[in-house]
Amino acid sequence: MVNCCGLLTEKNEPVPLKQVEVVVKVQGHVASVSSTLQYENNEERPLEAIFVFPLEGDAALCHFSAKIGETEVVAELQEKQKAKEQYDDALSSGQQAFLLEESEESADVFRLSVGSLPPGEKVSVTLTYVTELEVQADEALRFCLPAVLNPRYAPRDTGSVPEVTSALDGSVPYTLSLGVDLSSPSPISKVESNCPLQPLKYLNTEKTQATVSLSPGHKFDRDVELLAYYSGAHQPTAIVEMGQPNAKSGSLMGDPVVMLSLYPEFPAAVTSSLASCGEFLFLVDRSGSMECNMHNDQGAQMRIDSAKDTLLLLLKSLPIGCFFNIYGFGSTHDSFFPKSVEYSQATMDQALEKVRGMKADLGGTEILLPLKHIYSQPCLPEHPRQLFIFTDGEVWNTKDVLDLVKSNAMSHRCFSFGIGEGASTALIKGMAKEGSGHAQFITGTERLQPKVMQSLRFALQPAVKDISVKWNVPKGVSVTPLSPPINVLFQGQRSLLYAQLTGKFAEATDSSVSVQYRLGEQSVQNQLSFNVKPGENTGLTIHRLGARTLIRTLETELRTAEQDEQEGRRKEEAERLKKRVIELSVQSGVSSVLTAFIAVCTGSTQPVQGSLVRRHVPTPRGDFRMMGGGPQMYAMACCAAPVMAFCQAPSPPSMVMNRMARAVADRDDALFGVSMSEDVVWAGLEDTEMSEPPQPPKDLLLQLISLQKATGSWDLVAELAEVFGKTEEELAKQRPPQVDSTVWATVLALLWLYGFRVEDEDEWQFVAMKAVSWIRAQTGGSVSQCVQAGNALLGCQVQQGTLGL
Repeated sequence: MVNCCGLLTEKNEPVPLKQVEVVVKVQGHVASVSSTLQYENNEERPLEAIFVFPLEGDAALCHFSAKIGETEVVAELQEKQKAKEQYDDALSSGQQAFLLEESEESADVFRLSVGSLPPGEKVSVTLTYVTELEVQADEALRFCLPAVLNPRYAPRDTGSVPEVTSALDGSVPYTLSLGVDLSSPSPISKVESNCPLQPLKYLNTEKTQATVSLSPGHKFDRDVELLAYYSGAHQPTAIVEMGQPNAKSGSLMGDPVVMLSLYPEFPAAVTSSLASCGEFLFLVDRSGSMECNMHNDQGAQMRIDSAKDTLLLLLKSLPIGCFFNIYGFGSTHDSFFPKSVEYSQATMDQALEKVRGMKADLGGTEILLPLKHIYSQPCLPEHPRQLFIFTDGEVWNTKDVLDLVKSNAMSHRCFSFGIGEGASTALIKGMAKEGSGHAQFITGTERLQPKVMQSLRFALQPAVKDISVKWNVPKGVSVTPLSPPINVLFQGQRSLLYAQLTGKFAEATDSSVSVQYRLGEQSVQNQLSFNVKPGENTGLTIHRLGARTLIRTLETELRTAEQDEQEGRRKEEAERLKKRVIELSVQSGVSSVLTAFIAVCTGSTQPVQGSLVRRHVPTPRGDFRMMGGGPQMYAMACCAAPVMAFCQAPSPPSMVMNRMARAVADRDDALFGVSMSEDVVWAGLEDTEMSEPPQPPKDLLLQLISLQKATGSWDLVAELAEVFGKTEEELAKQRPPQVDSTVWATVLALLWLYGFRVEDEDEWQFVAMKAVSWIRAQTGGSVSQCVQAGNALLGCQVQQGTLGL
């Protein structure tokens, strides 16, 4: 049987995309990215190439051009329907045309149409976008070039489905070259990546300018992540960018725009006291794709297993007196308890037993219904609701999900986690933004647990309320905010503000912005001083990011107005917002859901005879892949059908087949509306006996944590002794006289954590805090004998003060 799945031409030749060249210019906290895609038609007929690809959800796409031979055509940004009609008309008349549009369902997915590409013709298209760089906990600035676009799950009742074609084995028939130029006010110390890099080259003696590139021959089979380190990354900054000289004064592009990076500093008394109440809800993706590996390196853990380990850590870290529940979702959803239960030893044990039995066996990824169920549950008085969502982000109704989270923003805080490559940045970041929480992504060999613990610390901090921003600018200057009002602040976490500055700028240009808020019972104010006089021209990067921010806000308001319009209200408001989005998009050159880039080359006017051959260019697939001759699953509905392949799993093919058979059998597990029940082909499966792969070594830290009681103590048992490399008898023999065995065991656990796993303190900090509180309650903190004896037994040298006792 021929595997014609849209990845090959009629002659089984590669698809027309040959190479992707990317140039990144990093300036401080922002980056401008220019990608050039080179196409070639090796067929004997004209064809249309379709490439659906990911971008960062916060990126502002601002330029698109095409080059055919020596002729370059710069695309115009037009109202989307008008652009589509112009594209179709051009193809019908034999002209070459190019259309670049944003998905109407998710802001991080774009579709590029290249046609009509004559036989033997070569063409290159260039798209440019600007984006903010995320600041990491270790002060690195993170840039991610998305490569993996996981097929997004579309429920069966969805009207339309995405055209996403994935490579069969995760490889793609095109290569990537990437060069990065960095410029910073402070010296650049290093640049790290998840992909092989050429050595960093400094361009000046101050080391404030540098360049780096990917090693040659890189296959674009994974997200490319770069971490740039330079001092001052966590310092508040203000950048004022001059407007476009030929733009109208008073317009967004004609006036200066300021970007403020704020880092709130909370009073120490507030940050050191964590809440002992709250309702903690954990919503865990249990769809089939969660059975895939976290990464493709040897020994990688499956996503569902990483989620289970994280739930263990969370359950051990919750404070006594809170309430909790755990939900799983896929095509269906369920919960551990009918309603949230009080945290105790009994309920924790029940939950842990259920966590151990969790599997990725609930079919597709439908997150909307479980969210609706959670929001329908009444909140508990005096227990603020904190929602933690773990998912690989493979949904297509992103905007519906975000609207739902936003409509319930006053009842909870939402902390979201994107697991594995290809997780939707629009979904993960959007849920946290609309839910006044914090978003985290876990890719490559990163561990999920440290990032989850950081978010738990945020959740245990008091919620910031009554946030207001006050501008102090010179007389004659007015400020028009481009960013929505700040709805969340966390200690040391960046908040970005964009604003348009209008008026005359005199010599006295010193200005400031103050952020005031209430934290618990305290009123707090943070202030940042800056100069409103515009700096040198930085290529309108700040203007376009500000325009992107305003466009996203208006699009959200438009969706709300359209929902009301369906009920016979706010029709005029919806039309006004549509007009405003299109005007702002065209004026700023930043794409929106209502506009598209269109370029037409008028060199040829020979009408196309018959229909064009359409070829879908594959994107790397992070899921459903098994290397080394394992099973492949094909959707054979048509020549250009989407493709799924298996994940790289540490299991023999027979086991993988059983897992996937369950997913395929699920009536709702049909990706992109393709029924798998009739069109599945199994290749390379032989009924042979295979030995189980070797089990990875025990994680002693998780073993220790799993033994802790809900109160924070440990019992003196053999499993605990195993962690220390001792026997239970050895522990009992060295116990100081008059010391309770449970106190002795708990002190030993603390000594082991501080003595041998201090580098993982982010993961066990709450476990240790509970243990210290329990010891103090039992002994008043007088444990010097235990600490001395424990150091001698374990072979460490931890001071009592280090333990907090």
